[in-house]
Amino acid sequence: MGAAKGKKETIKPAIEITDLTVAYHEKPVLWDVDFEAPQDCMLAIVGPNGAGKSTLIKSIMGLVKPAAGRVLVFGKTYRPESRLIGYVPQRGTVDWDFPTNVLDVVLMGRYGHLGWFKRPTDKDRRLALECLDKVGMTDFINRQISQLSGGQQQRVFLARAFIQDAPIYLMDEPFAGVDATTERSIITLLRELQDRGKTIICVHHDLQTLKEYFDHVLLLNVRALALGKVSDVLTQENLKRTYGGRTAFLAGMTEDEEPRG
Repeated sequence: MGAAKGKKETIKPAIEITDLTVAYHEKPVLWDVDFEAPQDCMLAIVGPNGAGKSTLIKSIMGLVKPAAGRVLVFGKTYRPESRLIGYVPQRGTVDWDFPTNVLDVVLMGRYGHLGWFKRPTDKDRRLALECLDKVGMTDFINRQISQLSGGQQQRVFLARAFIQDAPIYLMDEPFAGVDATTERSIITLLRELQDRGKTIICVHHDLQTLKEYFDHVLLLNVRALALGKVSDVLTQENLKRTYGGRTAFLAGMTEDEEPRG
């Protein structure tokens, strides 16, 4: 009696990856990756083209089968029906000629709650309109998605993710193709999600905004090269290991700048 007193319950990482290896046509795209994302963080996955960033996101979702390793979401194997993850894919991977309008795309995010054979309710439509309002797309609800600009299409997919109300959001380059104003508004929305206890993980390519936008970062180039708080990880040594060559200008650092702890 009383043995459990004083014990603190260990908070499981939102995502925990152990020894993950993924290969395409026998060529490793990810090799022996270990990675933990704490709960309630804003984490960027950063690395050069071909580093395996999108593959890592897809592996977490179960969209890519690993050759080895384990992926856990809140300590368990991820099941799509668990509705634990909201996903924003790369815009270039989506068939934008699919004949559907903006409102219907956002409502697709409710199917995990409804099931595929139930029609959206008035409440679902109200939620969809609220999410579209947050991303500034209310005036486009009846527009065919093929008629939208790249930035508008990205906003619609963000609204579709938001309506899922998941504890984790995985976003593959959410700022690609959007202007600076839209990018700032998206970051504001993501921080609001974080304030509500959500975990946000984004594939990100702009090192200039890394410190401003995110609190944690994974530097990835087939292997996980550094992981932790941005202020600890974003050093010249780590950037050179990730990108090779001179990378000081990429992060707005001088060659002799001391890394911040």
